[in-house]
Amino acid sequence: MAVARNKTRVTRPAVRKKSRAAVKSKTASRKSAPQFDSLQQIALAAWRKLPPAVWDHLVGGADSEMTLRRNRAGLDALALRQRVLVDVRSFDLGTSLLGQPLAFPVFPAPVGGFLGKVHAEGGPAVARAAVSRGTTAFIATAAKPSLEAAQAAVQRPLIFQLYVRGDRGWVEAILDRVKAAGYGALCVTVDRNYYGRRERDIVSQLPVKEGFGDQSYQASLNWKDLVWMKERVGLPLIAKGIATAEDAVLAVEHGADVVYVSNHGGRQLDHAQGSIEVLAEVVDAVAGRAEILMDGGILRGTDVVKALCLGARAVGVGKLLGWALSAGGEAGVARMLELLEIEVRTAMGLMGVTSINQLGPQWLCRVPVLGTPNATSAYPLLAAAVRDGSTGRAGQ
Repeated sequence: MAVARNKTRVTRPAVRKKSRAAVKSKTASRKSAPQFDSLQQIALAAWRKLPPAVWDHLVGGADSEMTLRRNRAGLDALALRQRVLVDVRSFDLGTSLLGQPLAFPVFPAPVGGFLGKVHAEGGPAVARAAVSRGTTAFIATAAKPSLEAAQAAVQRPLIFQLYVRGDRGWVEAILDRVKAAGYGALCVTVDRNYYGRRERDIVSQLPVKEGFGDQSYQASLNWKDLVWMKERVGLPLIAKGIATAEDAVLAVEHGADVVYVSNHGGRQLDHAQGSIEVLAEVVDAVAGRAEILMDGGILRGTDVVKALCLGARAVGVGKLLGWALSAGGEAGVARMLELLEIEVRTAMGLMGVTSINQLGPQWLCRVPVLGTPNATSAYPLLAAAVRDGSTGRAGQ
């Protein structure tokens, strides 16, 4: 887009001073936010930048990492069907979540204290990046610097994700802060009653396990607690960590406005099903009584399309969020979301689909899984780099 130039003459000293400041700002911006042309470049930059122990924390799963691999395998087992000779010059990728419009059906998932490990601003940076791309963000209890700072960074309501680390008095205080800060919904994580044994972290001795509070309160959580929390905070309720049709029904019966299919990225119960594998049964069980979200292994625009075909309203990215924030900070997250949108548009255009409302199970078919699915197999360049060595990596 052409920009009109200001032809007003100014004195030479003013020009020199302004020019130096502009050059300094532009140089700093380039240094902190390189221009990425693909999601693989973002992942590679994060791999080169992060210390091995932190990288392993981000990409690893529980125990044998079977659930983590099934997240990827479940997505790889679905092929997209293609129709041709359709006018696909324009697209409608818009949707909504709890009445809030989303320009694009992808959002940064809650990734807890990891944000603060790789970026000084943490939650506010992610919030601004998400809103700049027309979507929302989930801000975790452990996000730094505070839940208030993340919400104050943007002009639209975000979603707060709760881990229960205290008694009802503790929860009440958190919920009061959430409401006062202006959040639009409460998301309660329900699959963390025990902390998964993430053996990469155990071996590397990375101090990331709990970080705060008393885990026993999360372990005692029950359906009645969710009812009480929703009544106490007066906001829509999202139940995150649903992995069966039975629990999806119970979530709706206990007031959940959104059922969030997730297995914590394969970092909790090992040898569980992949999120995409249980999505259809959850959608059927909910039967339109609540909105459906999903995360678990989403790394490509085609992954997003597959989840939408099976009934998700929108999908979350966690590992990819961590890579983008590590690689390029706030601008890296915004660019990651932009690249995902480009991939979704490309996939839908080649399928002959122009609106996410047209997507459904009829666009999918089951196929044999090729190769060995894992945390990096969606990105061949990254997988090759990880396999071939660690030259140029941080701490090497």
